[in-house]
Amino acid sequence: MKFGKEFEVNLVQEWQAAYMDYNGLKKVLKTVLHHRHEKQEKKPPLKSARGSLKRRVSLYRAFSGLTSQGWGDSARRDEPGGGGKVEDRVILVNTVDDGESEHGKYQTTFLMPCDGGGGEYELEFFRKLDEEFNKVVKFYKKKVEEVMAEADELSKQMKALIALRIKIDNPVLGGNNLSSIHPADSPKHGKKKIPTLISQWPAKGDLKGFKAASLSVLDQVKINVEPESPVSTLKNVLKTTKDKRFTKSELKRAEGLLTQAFTEFYNKLRLMKSFCFLNQVAFAKIMKKYDKISERNASKAYLEMIDNSYLGSCDEVSKLMEKVEATFVKHFANGNHRRGMGILRPKFKRERHTITFFLGVLFGFSLALSVGILVSIHARHLLNSPGRNKYMENIFPLYSFFGYIILHMCMYAVDIYYWNRYRVNYVFIFGFKQGTELGFREVLLLGSGLAVLTFAGVVSNLDMDMDPRTRSFSAITELVPLGLLIIVGLITFCPFNIMYRSSRFFLIQCMFRCICAPLYKVTLPDFFLADQLTSQVQAIRCLQFYICHYGWGDYKRRSNSCKESEIYQTFYLVVATIPYWIRFLQCVRRLVEEKDSNHAINGLKYLSTIIAVATRTVFDQMKTGNLKIAATLTSVFATCISTYWDLIKDWGLLQRDSKNRWLRDKLLVPNKNVYFIAMVVNVILRLAWVQSVFGFNPAPFIHKKILSAIVASLEIFRRGMWNFFRVENEHLNNVGKYRAFKSVPLPFNYEEEYKDA
Repeated sequence: MKFGKEFEVNLVQEWQAAYMDYNGLKKVLKTVLHHRHEKQEKKPPLKSARGSLKRRVSLYRAFSGLTSQGWGDSARRDEPGGGGKVEDRVILVNTVDDGESEHGKYQTTFLMPCDGGGGEYELEFFRKLDEEFNKVVKFYKKKVEEVMAEADELSKQMKALIALRIKIDNPVLGGNNLSSIHPADSPKHGKKKIPTLISQWPAKGDLKGFKAASLSVLDQVKINVEPESPVSTLKNVLKTTKDKRFTKSELKRAEGLLTQAFTEFYNKLRLMKSFCFLNQVAFAKIMKKYDKISERNASKAYLEMIDNSYLGSCDEVSKLMEKVEATFVKHFANGNHRRGMGILRPKFKRERHTITFFLGVLFGFSLALSVGILVSIHARHLLNSPGRNKYMENIFPLYSFFGYIILHMCMYAVDIYYWNRYRVNYVFIFGFKQGTELGFREVLLLGSGLAVLTFAGVVSNLDMDMDPRTRSFSAITELVPLGLLIIVGLITFCPFNIMYRSSRFFLIQCMFRCICAPLYKVTLPDFFLADQLTSQVQAIRCLQFYICHYGWGDYKRRSNSCKESEIYQTFYLVVATIPYWIRFLQCVRRLVEEKDSNHAINGLKYLSTIIAVATRTVFDQMKTGNLKIAATLTSVFATCISTYWDLIKDWGLLQRDSKNRWLRDKLLVPNKNVYFIAMVVNVILRLAWVQSVFGFNPAPFIHKKILSAIVASLEIFRRGMWNFFRVENEHLNNVGKYRAFKSVPLPFNYEEEYKDA
């Protein structure tokens, strides 16, 4: 793999603007090479008595004498930017005071003549090289300052944690004092010291004979370890306070939060070290390319400058990593180095061939079963069977529920594939645990497995004729859809570590937070899942039909009175608005917390959709002219505001002043036509309600249940397309703000007077 490609693969995507522009510098060097070739073709060869010779540029310089100090002067040869003998110097690198940074910025002086053979482009190369290097150094220095401040805060947190451990585990040891930071390492004006991160403190359970930390620190802090829940939210609203008493559960929660904080902090240090190393290698590679193209020797001088610069000489990150490792192993792993480093270091996902194998097997089974269903329908003339309508009204909705889920999983797998292809950090965006996220193969594997079970159940229910003696169907086969639903539910809530438990529990947790809206703080996975539910209205209605069909209907005769029930019709309207109501409440919560008017507009969008869906549902039940007009007007308004929000806010497109006309400044998909096609398709699919309001049926022979399923499937397809561009826009926003790490709440809040002390 070429270095340019390797460089793009290994960089931190959220920091990509801070890395050296390797490709840009390569383009400048290509221009230099092109002009040097042109000069060599046009320049006539120099002739001498012995023939045509090409002389080095240094041979035309003035002769300074045999006794010149420049000859063999090692002191001058070792000067910064020297690169060898005085007459062989190519560049001279100095620092210039820019009024911003402490040590100024680096500026390169090109000492070779601009003779029209690409010299002016070499000047451009060194100008851009200096810009890139100063940019990298500035960013790296800023990040080092940030992690130093975070290390100080973590030291204070650990001081409080040690005191809390002593108070709860062995309060007899309280009363003595132990500083969290050694006096020699305390931050002072001038050069910063590396915080010790209390590596000299005892680990939990290692308190015997040790000079304990003072418990007075607990009087200076407020502990904030209560997990967010509907009860805690109500307490905050009611402004209730609790006694300042500490329990073992609070200690355990504090240790868990600090474990997460140390893990994120260590990951940041690791990526900063990678940032430093990768940029140094990039500068070395580009300078070697310059030497090769220009036939000069400038890399040595420039690389010596890099080694002596802040980027090459700063070792704070390496020292902090060592201290974090020692502290974490001692205090959170009881001295077990292997266990501690196993928690600190990120878990990388391994591709397994068994996933691909079983995916192929299950996909083949599902394809064979689907073909078998079509053949059976055609061979047995089931489309003309007298039981066709009864099957479509009673059995088809039961299995279509799984069809919607399978289609949504396939669209999600496609999204994951393209997110990986265009290097969208969806794992960070959704907050998945590193190494446990599902890849597109795993999602397709689950979808194929569910498809096999569903198609097998359909085969068992294709008998559309009743037994003339009992006037009923086989009870076992009629219970297959219900059994399949129970199996899926048991697998979803299975507490054992099988079938991707971490992903299942993550989904359950997000679903619970959605149901409890607005009692939970809204995060991106929560409102993203709620948006997925708005495209699964028909699936939710199928769940309602399960209850009616098996609870109050006669499933053995494939008959029920759901449509005649006013209770069922009422809930038929209510369940369709639940996902939109959840999103509306989430917008209200974010509006109260963030005071951003955009959340009010977004809430208005979902409120208008609730009104439109309710009006269309009532019209579908009553079929009156006035309701048709109301359904049309409310649907048009909801479609307009939803389309505007999709394109402008969620996708960040249609920017008038963008360098990409009518798109954004930054795009991940190289072909810009993809964005315009997606916008048009999104608008068209947003108009799917026209079919239900105006009764448009392009093929009268298609049953209305199938037509409704097609419309619902198109909405799922639109949602899958929306997912890609929504997450792409979120990723680009993180890149623009250099957000590469999630913020972990710390358990201890220091009082203001203690902070100022």
